[in-house]
Amino acid sequence: MEFRDYYQSLGVARGASADEIKKAYRKLARKYHPDVSKEADAEARMREVNEAYAVLSDPEKRTAYDELGNRYGAGQEFQPPPDWGTGFEFSGRGGPETHDEAFSDFFSSLFGRAGQARGPGRAGAHRMRGGDHHARIMIDLADVYEGATRAITLRGARLDKAGQVVAEERVLNVRIPKGLAEGQQIRLAGQGAPGIGGGPAGDLYLEVQFRPDPRYRIQGRDVYATLPVAPREAALGATIEAPTPSGRVQVSVPAGSQAGRKLRLKGRGIPGDPPGSLYLELAVVLPPADNDKARRLYEQMARELAFDPRRG
Repeated sequence: MEFRDYYQSLGVARGASADEIKKAYRKLARKYHPDVSKEADAEARMREVNEAYAVLSDPEKRTAYDELGNRYGAGQEFQPPPDWGTGFEFSGRGGPETHDEAFSDFFSSLFGRAGQARGPGRAGAHRMRGGDHHARIMIDLADVYEGATRAITLRGARLDKAGQVVAEERVLNVRIPKGLAEGQQIRLAGQGAPGIGGGPAGDLYLEVQFRPDPRYRIQGRDVYATLPVAPREAALGATIEAPTPSGRVQVSVPAGSQAGRKLRLKGRGIPGDPPGSLYLELAVVLPPADNDKARRLYEQMARELAFDPRRG
């Protein structure tokens, strides 16, 4: 996937004001609108211009994009960092003149479902509900097992009187329900945009992502981990203690186990109805032959067992 330079798409500088961005968009929209343009690539260019304007006309999306965009140029190979976008609060609106349409994969990789959402309508109604806000948050896997309350900081933005983007932050105490799956949303009623003309405030939707943990891999509600075992434990069988996201447990390793064997702990995955499973993949770890006694034991085993792992 290639990085898209939205400033280049509109032909404006990175420090352009909101008015400059709007003027550039209107000029390009007149040039490339499919109903009037004679350009061969008018439809594709109009989609590109609409997408750029949807980001740069929105203070929140523009702030998030700028934080990432300083490290890339147009056309460079691009993959968002795993935790990119967490903590950014998006109003979910595009520019007032953009169309409801599917934007590029690049846009979706940055803003996800929040980027395509729209507010409740145009201003001007006597009484209108405020727009919904969207954000991604990172939580620890352990929080999902027991539930927790965490203070989160959300970054947003607004335009000042000069039309320049001003960053803002707010801190919320959020209850994380037990059993959330990655990608689910936590709804905070009334924490979105304020209403107009006395209307109620919108809601805030927090899309959950799990903070990377080198010990675990998540697939749906199932959790996978590697369990190191000694050769004697794999060959003869053993009961050993294994760490899990909900605490340490005793696990039976069957005799004759090979590396890669998966032990399933039913119900030890992410809680739910039904809960997931925890899979422990065995990794046989050899004792080092770093002294004379260890080397003699390996030599004795080679003579007496006559084991060839490459023989079919």
